[in-house]
Amino acid sequence: MQKPSDIVMMDALALSRAIKDRQVSCVEVMNAYLDHIDALNPKVNAIVSLQDRGDLLEQAKARDEELSRGDYCGWMHGFPQAIKDLTATKGIRTTQGSRIFKDFVPTADAIVVERVKRAGAIVIGKTNTPEFGLGSNTYNDVFGRTLNAYDQSRTAGGSSGGAGVAVALHMLPVADGTDHGGSLRNPAAYNNVFGFRPSFGRVPANAADAFYAIMGTPGPLARTVPDLAALLSVQAGYDPRAPLSNRQDPAQFAEPLKRDFKGTRIAWAGDFGGHLPFEPGILDLCRSALKVFESLGCTVEEAAPDYPIEKVWQNWKVLRAWQSGSALKGYYNDPQKRALMKPEAQFEVESGQKLTAYDIYDADVVRTAWYQAVRAFFERYDYLLLPSSQVFPFDAKTDWPKQIDGRVMDTYHRWMEVMIPVTMSSCPALSVPIGFSSTGLPMGMQIVGPNHGELACLQLAHAYDEATKWVTRRPPPLLGQ
Repeated sequence: MQKPSDIVMMDALALSRAIKDRQVSCVEVMNAYLDHIDALNPKVNAIVSLQDRGDLLEQAKARDEELSRGDYCGWMHGFPQAIKDLTATKGIRTTQGSRIFKDFVPTADAIVVERVKRAGAIVIGKTNTPEFGLGSNTYNDVFGRTLNAYDQSRTAGGSSGGAGVAVALHMLPVADGTDHGGSLRNPAAYNNVFGFRPSFGRVPANAADAFYAIMGTPGPLARTVPDLAALLSVQAGYDPRAPLSNRQDPAQFAEPLKRDFKGTRIAWAGDFGGHLPFEPGILDLCRSALKVFESLGCTVEEAAPDYPIEKVWQNWKVLRAWQSGSALKGYYNDPQKRALMKPEAQFEVESGQKLTAYDIYDADVVRTAWYQAVRAFFERYDYLLLPSSQVFPFDAKTDWPKQIDGRVMDTYHRWMEVMIPVTMSSCPALSVPIGFSSTGLPMGMQIVGPNHGELACLQLAHAYDEATKWVTRRPPPLLGQ
């Protein structure tokens, strides 16, 4: 197997400096990445709707000409970027993994796409996602299944599965994704990279209802924490089209991340006192990682917010059905389109149809009570740690795990319940790699911070990565290193 080029093996910030300093041209970068994608993508199916090489090289040439004139767009100048296929890209097919949209080409970019383009990125295609982003396993009837970067018989996770695999295999320098029930955190864990779900409003998103605190959010994926922070600095920041978006200066994320952690108080929630089932081996990996945090000077205690965790799950299901079902009901109401929707998509609409306005209000009251319990918890602790999944990457042909450690899963998403307490709190959560199972399958852990605590999450993740170096210690075999 031919070794990847030095260009694609660079970390994103190193690549950025090389481009800015004219050590490599944008055309060289584009050719190197497209060659690498040609070699590896057929094995994993992470990048879809790849654009014409000639057109992409013309765009790269234009970026080089800008540099020669002294015009520098930003740290992503000349970066090849593939955008998650849920997210609108002007002039490039955006299918949402659905046959309903298999030929749909948006006429405008989503906010996060506008921002990476403004920072100099060139959109080369899309990253694969499950239909409508439903479920943490990336497969659909338009493009098929995306396979794990470490074991091509296993799932890539999802719903940002294509993005996670593309970053792990160096087919992209960094990538965007979205996260409702773990869709940035799960594929990061399953592919030994970093995925960051920001707090509500940190990264503005286009929404039909701009005045509701939706539970899904865009965010970044990367192989290093500084790269992750750099992409977040581009994605974040207020936009008037998203009136509830965060007004804090996103430049904070581009600052150095090193800090002292002596005396930092960390809570480890584990399985929430036996409430959550886990595949054997996951909690053991997490406990080994806890020792790393202690070596950084942190105090780690087993603790969780004082609130019934089952109540959080049950009321999340209500809000999930309302938000996801509402977005899909128009297609469901058309019998021809309904026939093209996978069972999980129909389930969300049908669950939403059973709800009343009072049901939704009651669930929002629980969401608020849970947030207040988490807020009070963060007065005693600086961080909360949780596993990033309840199972290791499973057989790619299995749509979703039906049981965990003997306990039956009663919905298609219950196997990802460990993600939901974070989603319902709207706190930031950054998945860091914590090692591998006895059979070589990756796993991760969530570093959860208080509301708007993204910088603190990045700082702790950076210190942890400096101490562990999982990404560079254990690259995917497909890289041939």
